[in-house]
Amino acid sequence: KLLPSLCSRGLMGNLLKVLACAELEHGPIVFLDFEHAQPTEAETAVWNQVSAVLEEAHGILAELQSYNGAGQEIREAIQNPGDLALQEKAWNAVCPLVAKLKRFYEFSLRLENALRSLLEALTSPPYAPMQHLEREQALAKQFAEILHFTLSFDELKMTNPAIQNDFSYYRRTISRNRLNNQQLEAENEVNNEMANRMSLFYAEATPMLKTLSNATTKFVSENKTLPIEDTTDCLSTMACVCRVMLETPEYRCRFTNTDTMLFCMRVMVGVIILYDHVHPVGAFAKTSKIDMKGCIKVLKEQPSNSVEGLLNALRYTTRHLNDDSTSKQIRALLQ
Repeated sequence: KLLPSLCSRGLMGNLLKVLACAELEHGPIVFLDFEHAQPTEAETAVWNQVSAVLEEAHGILAELQSYNGAGQEIREAIQNPGDLALQEKAWNAVCPLVAKLKRFYEFSLRLENALRSLLEALTSPPYAPMQHLEREQALAKQFAEILHFTLSFDELKMTNPAIQNDFSYYRRTISRNRLNNQQLEAENEVNNEMANRMSLFYAEATPMLKTLSNATTKFVSENKTLPIEDTTDCLSTMACVCRVMLETPEYRCRFTNTDTMLFCMRVMVGVIILYDHVHPVGAFAKTSKIDMKGCIKVLKEQPSNSVEGLLNALRYTTRHLNDDSTSKQIRALLQ
């Protein structure tokens, strides 16, 4: 049962606490105090490292949200190939945007390192995953914040075609000038190797999530002495507590702030996707420790405009949805 005191203070913090209050099938009730969680001495080193990365996250999202692209300038330049003034105008509009895209990409690499540090801390012996979540609540909160940022970033990216259009124009212009033996100043900032890596990153429908999925898979494969269950149980526990919070009226009714509910949904979807990439049979099989039917139903009960991006993330960025082991019922729910 949820302690009454946990439900009587503040919106965001309370919901975050409830995120980890659930009676789990294979373990005790876990309380994660996401409102007041402060790092213990043992957590401080990792917490400081991750905190430095998360401090940048709000700025990155704000920049992405205001990213309008250089569509007009590019169109005019393409329609008037002989007009040098228009070519220059388009180039000058695209260059600062590409510098911004480079910053976003470089941030994904720092986020990957932060996630790795958190996974190491939340799965290391001698404690079981459940004990880790109870002992290292400040790190669990940071883990949730990384997932929230990741899904927020990818939702914005998916609905902004200007990003790939701008970057394609930039690469075409660089190639054309290279053929004409012209070196452009912007190449110093985004050289060919960097442009190739950025191109692969932005070609993904959900690039930040793909980065985290790859990082989690790599973490598991490199830590051969660590049972895979230590990582997947950590993820399934978080998915479970998010679902319980969202589907239980007495928890949910206390949170009228839609941003807070969305936070919870994003964290739930994020851990499901990571679980599906790391677990050998994935999140959709009958043996999965995640109640996928319950999680999808909870999402579908929300207004479609707020969850369509999350449902698409489950449809298109999971690994095992189309496996034979996935029930027709679950597939039908995601149609």
